[in-house]
Amino acid sequence: MAARVGIPSSLFYYVHFPMWQAFFTELGVEVVTSGQTTKGLLDQGVREALADACVPVKLFFGHVISLKDSVDYLFIPRIVCLNRKTIYCPKFLGLPDMIRFGLTGMPPIIDVQMDSREGFTSLWKSYLKIGKMFGLGKGRIFKAYIKAYIVARRFQSLMKSGLHPPEAMAVLSGREKAITPAQEKSDLTFAVLGYPYEVHDPFISVGLVKKLQKIGIRVITIENLSPRKIARANILAKNMFWTFSDLVLNATYHLFKEGSVDGIIHLTAFGCGPDSMVDKLMEISSRDYPDIPFMSVTIDEHTGDAGISTRLEAFVDMVKRKKEAMKNPCPR
Repeated sequence: MAARVGIPSSLFYYVHFPMWQAFFTELGVEVVTSGQTTKGLLDQGVREALADACVPVKLFFGHVISLKDSVDYLFIPRIVCLNRKTIYCPKFLGLPDMIRFGLTGMPPIIDVQMDSREGFTSLWKSYLKIGKMFGLGKGRIFKAYIKAYIVARRFQSLMKSGLHPPEAMAVLSGREKAITPAQEKSDLTFAVLGYPYEVHDPFISVGLVKKLQKIGIRVITIENLSPRKIARANILAKNMFWTFSDLVLNATYHLFKEGSVDGIIHLTAFGCGPDSMVDKLMEISSRDYPDIPFMSVTIDEHTGDAGISTRLEAFVDMVKRKKEAMKNPCPR
């Protein structure tokens, strides 16, 4: 019987799951996910995680708990750096230890470290180490690694075409055949910027993306933008320390300068240290581009649907009125 590896449907799931699934499947290992976020999962995580942890980390605990009795291993890699420049949030680096020592009755954790600053072949060595944990040879592991890399490239290509991560995953899995970005012919285009595990989790984001699409707004996220254009947009003296924070901030600079969106919404989690800086820098930058309205939406485990809907509707109405006023300026 094939070994079963559990991958929580949270945090890095929205960035790397297709690659990880392809890798383990090629190795003959069964992949089990924790499914979509529910109130029950979040409540479990809130009970077990540290009180001062941000809601995504609390949610991760809930997803892990839901997997512990149905898998042989948990896959929680210690991802430090993947671009040779910036590192991930310290809480991400400590996730394996937080789970190992914060929860009881956990299956063995695969917590191999991934740090591209250690050399050109460092990531391959990390995946080689994972494969050897299952007693497999180098040749088979390399084949699985190449297959996973190809899937990851396909995943990125789908998102560059306009799909969001959940939609791109559905296409890769065969659940969806159409590759037509939603709301392509919308009159308004909003950018929803934030960390993937917040923006694309429909529960903790209170379905923000879908709410906008239902009222006729075309939504783009960081995944739909060119990484090279984002990187070139940086106006700070140096990059932000944290990978996702650096992406969000540079995407903001790029979109403001390009002027290709009608509004920008920053989705941020209460208690996120890096975001307290990122959100302020985004707000400061927005003052130089008054024609592109900016709004920040903060979420936590108590965020309600009605409050978010009201704010979004008011923001959309304000943007529409602003565009109409610009088309038909009042005569002096």
